[in-house]
Amino acid sequence: MTEIATLGGGCFWCLEAVYQELSGVQHVESGYSGGSIANPSYEEVCSGATGHAEVVRISFDPTQVSYRDILEIFFTIHDPTTLNRQGADQGTQYRSVIYYHSPEQEATARQVIAEMACVWDAPIITELSPVQTYYKAEDYHQNYFRQHPLQGYCAFTVAPKVAKFRKMFSDRIRPEA
Repeated sequence: MTEIATLGGGCFWCLEAVYQELSGVQHVESGYSGGSIANPSYEEVCSGATGHAEVVRISFDPTQVSYRDILEIFFTIHDPTTLNRQGADQGTQYRSVIYYHSPEQEATARQVIAEMACVWDAPIITELSPVQTYYKAEDYHQNYFRQHPLQGYCAFTVAPKVAKFRKMFSDRIRPEA
C-alpha cells in the first residue's frame, strides 16, 4: 500500500533531499501545485504570476513511516512561520503549504500544526488545502542535491537541512542513504 504526501516548504530541492533519505519513502518528486495555469515552467512559477508553490510529492509506505512522521520532519526542516519565504528564497512559490489527500491527512495535519505551535516562537502560517493539480517539475530539478552537492545553493542551503535531519532523525534514515 502506498500513500502520497504533497508538501511545500521553500525550495523543493531541500525537501526532496531530506525525504529521499527517510526510511519508508518510496519516491520523491519535485513539482508545482496550487496555481492557476496548466503545466507551468520553472520560470513562470518563479515570476510569482502563476500562484504555484514549489512542492514535493512523496510516495510512502504507511506501514514503515506515518504521515504524522512525515509532517513532524516537515516542521523541523523548514520555518513554518515566515510568509512566502525560506531563508534567502522569497516569493509565493516558497510558501509553507500542506496539500492533503484525504480527510485523515487533513485531521492529522491540523493536529500536528496545533502541537507544533508550542515549538515555534511565532504563529505557524502554513497553508492547509486539499490537494490541487500537481505538475512534475522539469527533469533537471529532479534529484538535484544528489547530482549537485557542491553547487553553491546546495552546499550552503540544502546540505545544512539534510544534516539537521540526519542528526535529529538518525533512527529514521533509510539504510542505503
